[in-house]
Amino acid sequence: MRTARRSFHRTASAIAFAVAAAALGACADTPSKEAQEAARNTFACQLEGQRLVMKFDMGEARLLMPGGERVVLYQVPMGSGIRYTNGDLDLRGKGMDLQLIRNGIATPLADCKPYLPQPQ
Repeated sequence: MRTARRSFHRTASAIAFAVAAAALGACADTPSKEAQEAARNTFACQLEGQRLVMKFDMGEARLLMPGGERVVLYQVPMGSGIRYTNGDLDLRGKGMDLQLIRNGIATPLADCKPYLPQPQ
């Protein structure tokens, strides 16, 4: 009887371990809640063929430029559309039709989409 009980407990433990491992494996395919929250109001665009990431929050736009430079732009009231600037760089547009303006030269942003965090 004791041998049967030990065998049952080993089998139950093995099943519990397998279920836990499967659950953890499934979680690895989805971004964490922290990553999902961080991605809110975040968009990825193409700037001259390279990736640009923008996060909008509390009157500012934080940009991660293609070269890794971080830039903060501050919202300027507009009658229509958006405008963010830091004096050197402007982000302007309506909806997903956006452009960056530096030294008076406007460069359109292409293929802007909500940013999706990568599973960890």
